Amino acid sequence: MWKVTDFRCGWAALLLLATGVAGVANAAGARGLAEPGYRYYEIGNVDAPRPGPTEAAMLMMGGGDWVPEAFHWWLERAGNGRVVVLRTSGGDELQKELYRDIGGVTAVQTLVFDSRKAADDPAVLRVVRGADAIFIAGGDQSRYIRFWKGTALNEALNAHVAAGKPIGGTSAGLAILGRYAYGALDGGSVNSQVALKDPMGSEVTMDSGFLAMPYLSSVVTDTHFAKRERLGRLIAFVARATQEQGEGEIIGIGVDEDTALCVEADGSGRVYSLNDGYAWLVRPQQAVTRLDNGEPLEFHSIPVTGVGADSRLHMDGFTVDDAAFTAVATVVDGELELQPE
Repeated sequence: MWKVTDFRCGWAALLLLATGVAGVANAAGARGLAEPGYRYYEIGNVDAPRPGPTEAAMLMMGGGDWVPEAFHWWLERAGNGRVVVLRTSGGDELQKELYRDIGGVTAVQTLVFDSRKAADDPAVLRVVRGADAIFIAGGDQSRYIRFWKGTALNEALNAHVAAGKPIGGTSAGLAILGRYAYGALDGGSVNSQVALKDPMGSEVTMDSGFLAMPYLSSVVTDTHFAKRERLGRLIAFVARATQEQGEGEIIGIGVDEDTALCVEADGSGRVYSLNDGYAWLVRPQQAVTRLDNGEPLEFHSIPVTGVGADSRLHMDGFTVDDAAFTAVATVVDGELELQPE
């Protein structure tokens, strides 16, 4: 049996919950955010002035847990202003973590897309165009490509970066930042063994020309790198992108879990990590030996460089100061060998 005090507390809790839900709904309605195809969340004061100036910066996270030091670096370059989180699954959990646990922002807004139509919605575009920094969450990169590529949102993302404002992404959100991307467009996630055995096969779904990021015009990115043993597939991605695009040099950059590669406006990058993780630079110095339909990859003498906490990666020439390690990868009949230098 409920006591009177329990009854009152129960109604108070319901009233608080209802008020909170109404507050989100009213905020969304006030901004014209009511169309189907997406969900909208906000926290903080979205009308507060930005405390400081913005400057260009890229936060390249390999997935896993957030690295607070890397986020503080990124938010400083956002002028500690308003962050917009873009995603195609989940809800407002990232914005709560960013606002309450990381801190240093006036507000965070989240847009969760359920369709391509939402990427041309005027109210959605107003939110994105007003962002001081944009963060692309993890999830399924194929949905990002299908929902956003070639839309007004695609143009807004490129305009944001061209205006010298920070952008970041983790996991799938990092996978799409390079000009060349593994799109996972077949609904799966290819592993290194399969990619090396048939890099021209249907399971290696490459995409290009989506986003235009500084220093990433000749780059393929990959994530969850060492934990999921993705060096082999990144080499396959690099080989395939080189052949498909007809360019002389394609670079691969992989980032470990719980690790972030932070790139300044001048192209200098450093690594922050919770577990001594790395960014991996894959930069072939010679042409692929064999890359044919239905055939295993043959690719020799590929330099692989580890970028650690004490290293500096210079994205303008893809050189590394104080590398954590250097190695040479060779793929023979689809089998990867990695030897330290």
